[in-house]
Amino acid sequence: MSTSLRALELLGLLQNRRHWPGDELARRLGVSQRTLRRDVDGLQDLGYPITSTRGTGGGYQLSSGASLPPLVLSEEEAAAVVLGLREVASGAYTPSGDAAVSAMAKVVQVLPARIRRRIDSLRSVAGPRANGPRNGIADVACLTTVALACRDHEVLTFRYQPRNGRAGERTAHPHRTVAVDQRLYLIAWDQDRADWRTFRLDRIQNPVRSGSTFVPRVLPAADPVEYVHRQIGSMPAKYLVHASVQAPADRVRQEVANYGVVDPVDDGRCEVRIAADSLEWAAFCLVAIGVSFTVHGPPEAVTYMRGWGERLTAATSEEH
Repeated sequence: MSTSLRALELLGLLQNRRHWPGDELARRLGVSQRTLRRDVDGLQDLGYPITSTRGTGGGYQLSSGASLPPLVLSEEEAAAVVLGLREVASGAYTPSGDAAVSAMAKVVQVLPARIRRRIDSLRSVAGPRANGPRNGIADVACLTTVALACRDHEVLTFRYQPRNGRAGERTAHPHRTVAVDQRLYLIAWDQDRADWRTFRLDRIQNPVRSGSTFVPRVLPAADPVEYVHRQIGSMPAKYLVHASVQAPADRVRQEVANYGVVDPVDDGRCEVRIAADSLEWAAFCLVAIGVSFTVHGPPEAVTYMRGWGERLTAATSEEH
């Protein structure tokens, strides 16, 4: 075994167990104690905080350091890391979303093809569902390509499928990925339209990094999340759900401020209008307020909420 391969194996062993007796570690690697000490010295020179103890019970262990050195992960560990980061990046934990996207991009770009295939094969595995509807990240490779293009200021080409209309080819300068309302969006300068555009990540197909770089522009708003919220609000939605809510407008705004418009009627009642592509999402927003409400329209929303009520009533009925 070459010195470099042996060093990687040594690092993997140290990361998998807290403490290794020197003789056992040398035996696992098939080397002498002297060679083991030399390999440990080499890893220490690279910044790995390996501590050694002598005498009875002596050995080696990898301690925490001032900075994060490179890690050696097994296939199972790498797949678990990417899937965990994907969950965070998808919006379940918004404050960490940007960091998760960046970390996932760095990990995925160096994964062997067989591990990427393993991750792709786990897309259909069901897991715990977050509160409310959420679009998970199905295509890790797509997100990785977009995130790296943002990082490297690289022109990106992709096919985009809008909610209404035909899919078309886009050439854009990607600036930022943002997690909003349990979805991921890309803020980019659209080269063909010479203006800023917001793209939903789950509607981007076959993104390709062109190799050409661009000079980044100042974002159109100081707060990227607020900017995406405004863009979403200006887009035509499939449903405009109208309901009367038996609660003060100020309280209701705290619950649905990012999803709808709240107009006060009197001190204890208000009107709410939620623009949404999903009746499930609109229904969840209203139910989550925790007070009585009446849905006035559209007819599809009234029918949908009535169905919810019937199912919930049936679920709590006692059989006689």
